[in-house]
Amino acid sequence: MRPIGAALLLALLAGPARAEDASIRVLLLDGVRSVSVQPEGGRERRVEAGRALRLPGPGPHQVEGRPYRGVVEIAPQPGGRLRVLNELALEAYVAGTLLGEVHESWGEAVLEAQAVAIRTYALHRRAQAGAHGWDVEADTRGQVYLGLAGESEAAWRAVRATRGLVLAWNGELILAAFHATAGGRTASAAEVWGRPLPYLESVAVEGEEVSPDTYWRARVSSDELAAAAAALGADVGRLERIEIAGRTPSGRCASLRLHGSAGGAEVTAADLRRALGERRLRSTLFELRPAPDGVVFVGSGRGHGVGMSQWGARAMAERGAGYRAILGRFYPGARVVPVQAIGAAHAGARGGSS
Repeated sequence: MRPIGAALLLALLAGPARAEDASIRVLLLDGVRSVSVQPEGGRERRVEAGRALRLPGPGPHQVEGRPYRGVVEIAPQPGGRLRVLNELALEAYVAGTLLGEVHESWGEAVLEAQAVAIRTYALHRRAQAGAHGWDVEADTRGQVYLGLAGESEAAWRAVRATRGLVLAWNGELILAAFHATAGGRTASAAEVWGRPLPYLESVAVEGEEVSPDTYWRARVSSDELAAAAAALGADVGRLERIEIAGRTPSGRCASLRLHGSAGGAEVTAADLRRALGERRLRSTLFELRPAPDGVVFVGSGRGHGVGMSQWGARAMAERGAGYRAILGRFYPGARVVPVQAIGAAHAGARGGSS
């Protein structure tokens, strides 16, 4: 989550005639034993483990029945597995990701705000990709990229309306985090990731009540809780009791204490959520209710809670806010600027990332 300095960003974007024409490498699949591909204008084939294949751009090429613009690369990995990457132009990536993140019916202001956030996040991740071989994952570990099948006329209008625009703080790309629903208040970067970022502070969110994640319940048995705790290195034996041990400033559960036949242990709420499944425990904003042979998590919100609430953005748009107002609300102090302006304002002044 370090800031991206101007010199580094300019080096990463070197080559294209314009900075917004940079390419993004997306991890589509990893660890699979075979994959179905169909080159543009060609016949479908199955690539088995141990084989390598490169399909040049511009495509589209189909991977497991879904079309993707740009280059598709299939590379063998240890253990008889395959990795599938898609490299394509940044703006096409934004268009193919928009409807994986928000609904088209939410209107142009939400689509435009999300487009700027997607673009910023992708470039931020690209600058920190290191030796991965890819910039961002095509699922919730990164951003939900749907390829050509996810594009629409409305998505492309939002991309064109915001072409090349990113979010910056003091001339550097921000970590443009976002999530589905905050549950009434976003979380700060400090309380979730342990590092304060001035543009990712906790803010109140109005109008999320229509979200399906505003109120949720998840029943978990004592055996499941004990197994999850043991997987986290906190083996308490047969679980007897669980309680919330601490909360973050935005009200989310920070940690839980488990009491069992073999003693007590404390685990973080984020770790327990991952162990039990993030679809099951939709957020760490929850209370506990006792249940026969277990506990019921009664919660609100979906996701880590940092940055832009997508349902909160929808509510703002319904009240007449434009995309800049939406971004200003959820990334306070960050500015919407052309990506070239980052280098123009700071090139040579800093000499790299800080």
